[in-house]
Amino acid sequence: MNFQIHIPTAAILGPALAVFALVAWARHRRGLPGWQGGSLVLRVVTALYAAAVASLTFFPLWIYGGDYRNQAEWVGQMQPIPLIMADITMAPNVIMFMPLGFILPLLLPRLDRSRTVLVSALISLGIEAVQLIQYIVFANGRAVDVNDLIANTIGGLLGYAALRAAQRGTATRRVLDKALPPSATV
Repeated sequence: MNFQIHIPTAAILGPALAVFALVAWARHRRGLPGWQGGSLVLRVVTALYAAAVASLTFFPLWIYGGDYRNQAEWVGQMQPIPLIMADITMAPNVIMFMPLGFILPLLLPRLDRSRTVLVSALISLGIEAVQLIQYIVFANGRAVDVNDLIANTIGGLLGYAALRAAQRGTATRRVLDKALPPSATV
């Protein structure tokens, strides 16, 4: 049986963001810590950022079957050797993960530089693993590239550096401190 199924981004991420909005609204109304003022804004920005990254890395989701199925072996979709094909196309991955390196220490103030970079690398590894699973299960043509992992991790590091640079300025530090929970110190 030959088939092609297209699952648009909005069909998955729209309801996910709606559920988040309902949860955020309910927690805000109950006055829960971390769901007021700047902390709530930070959580909303994080949810929108996560949806944007998911949209870029997983969607739209195409599922193929029969003759439409990609016949290339999944191993051929992997680029396991770093930097052999490194070029300017790595820049979007760096840029995509810079907000993560900026947001993570605000969400989790105990994260220092090395932990922020580690979490960035682990999230990137998770994205690459999901893309590989998508290819194996749905034959959708996603490639898995170690260079993406490297670029994303560098982006997380640069985002962390940008946060620390922003915190050196008095005005920007005051704005960033408003996004933190009352008990958090960076």
